[in-house]
Amino acid sequence: MPVIPKKDAKAGTALQVGLERSVAELYPKSKAESFGLSREDFAGILSEVAAKYAPGASAKEIHAFCCSLRIEELALARACAAGHNKAWEVFLLRYREKLFEVANYITRESSAGRELADSMYADLYGTSTRDGQRVSKLASYTGRGSLEGWLRTVMAQEHVNRYRRRRRLVSLDEESEEGAQFAAPEREEVVAVDPRVEAATDEALAALPAADRFVLAAYFLDDRILAEIARTLGVHESTISRKLDKLAKSLRKQILANLGRRGMSRRQAQEAMQVDVRDLRVNIGKRLMQEDAHPAFSEKKAEAGEEPG
Repeated sequence: MPVIPKKDAKAGTALQVGLERSVAELYPKSKAESFGLSREDFAGILSEVAAKYAPGASAKEIHAFCCSLRIEELALARACAAGHNKAWEVFLLRYREKLFEVANYITRESSAGRELADSMYADLYGTSTRDGQRVSKLASYTGRGSLEGWLRTVMAQEHVNRYRRRRRLVSLDEESEEGAQFAAPEREEVVAVDPRVEAATDEALAALPAADRFVLAAYFLDDRILAEIARTLGVHESTISRKLDKLAKSLRKQILANLGRRGMSRRQAQEAMQVDVRDLRVNIGKRLMQEDAHPAFSEKKAEAGEEPG
């Protein structure tokens, strides 16, 4: 187990107790041993993730948080990052074809897709080192969402980074030689969104309590199922279902009110809100995840509790 500083003895005790219970229960379920991770390695991983996302939590809350993680996927990813061959074999068997499919979808061209996927393999496996330690992107996976979803995000970002690097390296003369100056520019459909809608949406999201942001982020961004969210918050699954419905209605009502304060009539506001959320220049993910602390540990669970009859 990691050493707990004396100044954090009280919090450290809760972390220690919560981790001991979690390791005892989850280590066999995670298949970490078959991936090459010892019990101590597994405990260190849980400690790292819990310390980051559940600071100051009680032992019971630490255990609930650990149980909400995708434990087997977390153990697999971290074992790959540590260089265990067995884990890498399992990873390739499960995700190799999916990575190629995602790469081809992102690049829209098979050869470019294969190049992107091959580049990702090197980054995931950890072919480079820093301070004598292998560097693998998989070491940053925390198990809070699906590994497949995390891989899609990482690959999409890598594609964007590669495109930006290529654009910086290609000179105007090179583009001219290729006839780029004569080519008709590709037209992209640009959807004009009233900036007041973006500002009103951002304001409404910012005003949400941490517990509400967690529920929305867990369901819509991390693809958690209702049962997983309910277990984390210690409530019934039906409570989360009702809460999501209530949050959606409340957000719409709040955005309409915000637009009214910005000079729109109700009819204008309703028409302005008929927009695809993907066209909004609002970093919804960042806004919902703006606090590192797990809301189940910083807000009263009653905020996610049953509504009065």
